[in-house]
Amino acid sequence: MPESSTPSARETETELKTWSERVDRVLERWLPAACTHPATLHEAMRYATLGGGKRLRPALVYATGRAVEVAPEHLDGVACAVELIHAYSLVHDDLPAMDDDDLRRGRPTCHKVFGEAMAILAGDALQALAFQVLSCDPQGPQDPAVRVRLVELLATAAGSRGMAGGQAIDLLSAGREITVAELEDMHIHKTGALIRASVVMAALTAPGLDQGLRDRLDHFAKCLGLAFQIHDDVLDVEEDTETLGKPQGSDAARDKPTYPRLVGLEASKALARELHAEALESLEPFGPGADLLRGIATYVVTRRH
Repeated sequence: MPESSTPSARETETELKTWSERVDRVLERWLPAACTHPATLHEAMRYATLGGGKRLRPALVYATGRAVEVAPEHLDGVACAVELIHAYSLVHDDLPAMDDDDLRRGRPTCHKVFGEAMAILAGDALQALAFQVLSCDPQGPQDPAVRVRLVELLATAAGSRGMAGGQAIDLLSAGREITVAELEDMHIHKTGALIRASVVMAALTAPGLDQGLRDRLDHFAKCLGLAFQIHDDVLDVEEDTETLGKPQGSDAARDKPTYPRLVGLEASKALARELHAEALESLEPFGPGADLLRGIATYVVTRRH
């Protein structure tokens, strides 16, 4: 087997840009045109989804596909669906009843542009569209049982046992003293569940993939999801609003529990590095086919926004 390696930061960023452009084209095809009735709702959906972003979750879908030898065209629906769920979650997270943020990706949040009611509806519609894509994508898995399983995985990742549950824990934790274990549980649900689903769903589309390799990919994604959120907590302390594209120090302003607050800044960085190493170790059996996954893992703990 050829020797595997972690791509350079520039190589990873080039790959991420390629996959971002690809999923943007897919999203453009599935999102209703802004002029389609009801136009304001569709305009809000497009504003929330097509306004930039790292497209990390779709990139993980495509990178996992490369590792398990599934062609990108068979993963477009999965990549689109996970990004639609992510976009919906950001719209709702930014609402005054949640995080009450005015900026997202360096521009006004959806509710600031379209009003709270329309932003709520846009989020609702984006979530529904995600499952429509999984159900109807003509190039997705032909086995109905696989499609049903994909829907199940995404629904679980987005629901009360995943992202929505994590957000509920987050809201209930504000202003309280919680343990590191409780904080980890919150992040595994709120941020980690959709990252994990991105990898696991892509792996599911590979017929005959050994269960041991599926488990390795799942563990990789679990480590990556937690490392992502820990690094996010660090960035909220160290970077400025312009770099982040959202208000700096917003976690502290809301009295929210974070890793730097509970264990300190340097310990948080060390934990992110440990999770990064554990994630890379999980990919050892995949060889160079998983090099992009390795590059994304390194990007996650070195990015500045």
